[in-house]
Amino acid sequence: MKVIKGGVTTPKGFKANGFWAGVKKSGKPDLGLVFSQSMCSAAAVFTRSSVKAAPIVVCQENIHDGRIQALIANSGNANCFTGEYGFTYARKMTELVAEELGIGASSVLVMSTGIIGRPFPYEKFKEAVPKLVRGLGNTKGASFAKAIMTTDLKDKQIAVSLELDGKLVTIGGCAKGSGMIEPNMATMLACVTTDAAISSAMLKEALLEAVDVSFNSITVDGCMSTNDMLSVMANGLAGNKKISSRNAGYRLFLEALTVVCVKLAKDIVLDGEGAERFFEIRVTGAETPQQAKAVAKKIANSNLVKTADYTDNPNWGRVAAAIGACETRATETSIKISFSVKKNNIFINADLGLGAGAAVVYTCDLTREYVDINGKYN
Repeated sequence: MKVIKGGVTTPKGFKANGFWAGVKKSGKPDLGLVFSQSMCSAAAVFTRSSVKAAPIVVCQENIHDGRIQALIANSGNANCFTGEYGFTYARKMTELVAEELGIGASSVLVMSTGIIGRPFPYEKFKEAVPKLVRGLGNTKGASFAKAIMTTDLKDKQIAVSLELDGKLVTIGGCAKGSGMIEPNMATMLACVTTDAAISSAMLKEALLEAVDVSFNSITVDGCMSTNDMLSVMANGLAGNKKISSRNAGYRLFLEALTVVCVKLAKDIVLDGEGAERFFEIRVTGAETPQQAKAVAKKIANSNLVKTADYTDNPNWGRVAAAIGACETRATETSIKISFSVKKNNIFINADLGLGAGAAVVYTCDLTREYVDINGKYN
C-alpha cells in the first residue's frame, strides 16, 4: 500500500464537480457532487446527536439497502431546524440529481453543512444542479473538496493504492471540519470512494473499525454537530475478487481505509479554528481500551490543558486533574509531556498503572482566534 496524490475521483469510475451556486456571500464554492458510473456498495455513519439535520434523516433512509451511486453536498446552510420544508428540500435535492443523472433518487445521498436554523436556499441549488452535472469530471475531486468547506482554512484530501488479487485498488477521500468537532461517530462531512469490489456488509464493518481509531479519536472543542456524516462508496471496477468475509483481502482493505480515515481526521484537527499546535494524547495502563479512550478524551477536552499548552506552559497538574475527573482507580499515574523540535506538536503520555488498555486521541490547542471565529460565525 502507498499514499498517492488524489482524492475522491482517483479511484476508477468516479467523477466529481463543485462550484459557487450563489449561497455563500463570499463567492466561495458551496455545491458539490460525486458520481460513480456504476452502482456502488455503500456504507455510512452518522451523528449520534438527538437533533439530526434533515439531510441525515434522508441519507439514513436511502442507504438502508447498501446501494448508492451519487452524493450531492452543499455548504453555507446546514438545513437543520428548518421544519418540514427542510425534509422536503433534502429529498428534492436527491430527486434533482437523480433526474439529471438518470438514476433513482433513493441511490443519492445528500449532505449539508453551514449555519443552523436558516431557511434552505433550495431555488438557488435547483438552478445550479444541471450545470453541476454537466461539469462532472474525473479530475475534479478538489473542486468537490472545496465545495464542502465552511470555516476550514484548506481542503482535506488523500488517496492510497494497494494490490488485491493482483489488481490495483484505489481508495480516495476528502473531508471538511474545523470547529464543532467531537464526532463520536465519524466526522463533520466526509466522502470516501473506492474501486474495490466489496460487499456492503463488509464495507460497513471496515468503516466502523476505521472510524473507531480515526474520526472517533479526535476532538477540537468537544462539540457534536447535528450534520456529521461519513459515507463510503465502492463500485468494484478494480476487478479484484469481491470481499465478502473477513479474509486476507479484507484485512488489506481495512488497513488502507484506516490510513485514509486517520489522515483526514488528523487534517481536521490540524485545521482546528485558530489552532497552532497538534496534540497526540496516549493513555496506557488502563483497565480496558474503552477506559483509556475515555480518559484520553477527558484530557483532550480539558480547556485548562488546551489553553495552558497554547501559552507554552505544559502544566502536568492539569492533565492529572482531567484524569482524576474520570474517577478511575488509578493511584500511581505517571505523566510525560514532550514537544516536537519546532514545538508545534505536543505529546502527552499518561500511564494509569491499572492494566493493558490503551488508546490514542488527537486534538489541538484552544486559542484566542477560536473565540473570534465562532463569535462572528453567523
